[in-house]
Amino acid sequence: MISAVLIILAATILALLVFTRFQSRRIERLFPVIGEMVDVGGYRLHCVHLRASSEADLPPVVFIHGASGNLRDQMMAFRDRLEGRADLLFVDRPGHGWSERGNETNRYPDGQARAIAALLEHKKIDHAVICGHSFGGAIAASMALEAPHKVSGLLLLSAATHPWPGGVDWHYTLSATPVLGRLFTELLTMPAGLMRISRVSRCVFRPNAYPDDYLQRSATALVLRPQVFRNNGSDVASLHDHVTRTAPHYRTIQAPTVIITGDIDEIVSPDIHSVALARDIAGSQLLRIRGIGHKPDFAATDLCVAAIEHLSGSPQDLARLASDLERRLAS
Repeated sequence: MISAVLIILAATILALLVFTRFQSRRIERLFPVIGEMVDVGGYRLHCVHLRASSEADLPPVVFIHGASGNLRDQMMAFRDRLEGRADLLFVDRPGHGWSERGNETNRYPDGQARAIAALLEHKKIDHAVICGHSFGGAIAASMALEAPHKVSGLLLLSAATHPWPGGVDWHYTLSATPVLGRLFTELLTMPAGLMRISRVSRCVFRPNAYPDDYLQRSATALVLRPQVFRNNGSDVASLHDHVTRTAPHYRTIQAPTVIITGDIDEIVSPDIHSVALARDIAGSQLLRIRGIGHKPDFAATDLCVAAIEHLSGSPQDLARLASDLERRLAS
């Protein structure tokens, strides 16, 4: 009886391992490298660098994606609106998408900020507007602290930047655990993730419109590969420690800053994070939009573009634009 149970258990484990390997390769074929791999000091970051046209009117803009994502998410939101107007640099954060993880400090936003600053050096981009969404907002803020000379402006979208009460979802903590995390990600996250990925993505956009082609264009499934899922879990599990030690330094940030958040963001609290950021960064402008959730990059793209223009020196009445958007959302 015991031997039969062991045989069934071993067969189940083997089947799950094979399924994860097969699906990982399938996902990689569906969503291959679309940019270039750049060495930033012993490891490589994957980035897409869209060059400005001869009629460019904006400085370079760097886009940093959030947790569970990759560079295609921000490309989907902003490429069509900005291509040609500036050098646009979309980057897979260390250990995400197709970027290599690099050193141990890259589980923290300040380590990833230094990696992206090294990428800007390689790209000969002297300074740029840094746009960070969600977890990427913590990295953008860290760039203003770690490499202020590289930051001409900050656009922080639903940014996760301050200590919060409570913890994080259990699967982040479990996947970051050395032994159990490896078993969890090698056996269970792929089948469970494939079943839940559409529903979870829709929740991230709630209550705003969810693009029907989002999963195909954003390549979100890349996060289900075991090593990337572990990296993602480690990032999120380490974030509280990072923001606890970093938030007191935000008051030293001097870069022009615009903060955009939705008033019904169920993932990153506007009060704990964005409102606190506006308090901490002198001269920053906070736009808290009624009727928007966690994805202002998609639900308020035109406002985000106007904010980039504003940070680039073009006069923009962002408060009026935000009010106009709220009226459209309410109608």
